Amino acid sequence: MSRKPYPTDVSDAEWRLIEPMIARDRLRKRGRKRSVDLREVINAIFYLIRAGCSWRMLPHDLPPWQTVYSYFEQWKRKGVWSRIHAVLRSKLRELQGRDAEPSAGIIDSQTVKTTEKGGIKGYDAGKKINGRKRHILVDTMGLILMVVVHAASIQDRDGAKLVFSKIRDSFPKLFLIWADAGYAGRLVDWVQHFVGCVLSIVKRSDDTEGFKILPRRWVVERTLAWLGRYRRLSKDYEYLTDTSEAMIYAAMTHLMLRRITRNCNS
Repeated sequence: MSRKPYPTDVSDAEWRLIEPMIARDRLRKRGRKRSVDLREVINAIFYLIRAGCSWRMLPHDLPPWQTVYSYFEQWKRKGVWSRIHAVLRSKLRELQGRDAEPSAGIIDSQTVKTTEKGGIKGYDAGKKINGRKRHILVDTMGLILMVVVHAASIQDRDGAKLVFSKIRDSFPKLFLIWADAGYAGRLVDWVQHFVGCVLSIVKRSDDTEGFKILPRRWVVERTLAWLGRYRRLSKDYEYLTDTSEAMIYAAMTHLMLRRITRNCNS
């Protein structure tokens, strides 16, 4: 690499972790040989998400924005981001002395504004925000298990069903999920019947005054704070919700790469 590195660039150790998962189609039977450096494409995507710029404002010493965007979309359609994310999550859990598959999790949502870009959106009357909700389910380490982005007008209980419907066959060991009072009610029985998990509601005591950290719930709120470091996620700038989800998986991939290599070197 002849250019001056950016803080978001992947290191040699980080690249070795993900290269096999994104370069499986490197050997092509037809067409011309690929001339694009996939590592630089990854560097450009991580730069965009962390810096919060638009595709067209990528620095000129990175690959052309059209190329970077094309690869991001291609990997999104093929589910590459979610697969890389799942592999790194399991590896990081094992490095921390935990089972690769979680047995407990925490669910919560975050309402964010959208832009004039268009696409699915709605009004969250509680937060008084017109935009979308990011519904995330995390493990007890705060690592994302599932993310679903939907209109902010959808209530938390209904949005949670979208998340739980996607995890039914993905996490067979998952049996306990903590949530706040917004998920109480019929959803508890629905989760038990259709997902086979116990939904435990963590409530704030009526006698509590001022700010107080609630058990378990702080874990998912910390994860949302991690995502806040990535400026592309400060709002939902995407037209499609599946693109928004891919951006979140990519941001967490970048975060986990740093942690895995740091743990391996320590």
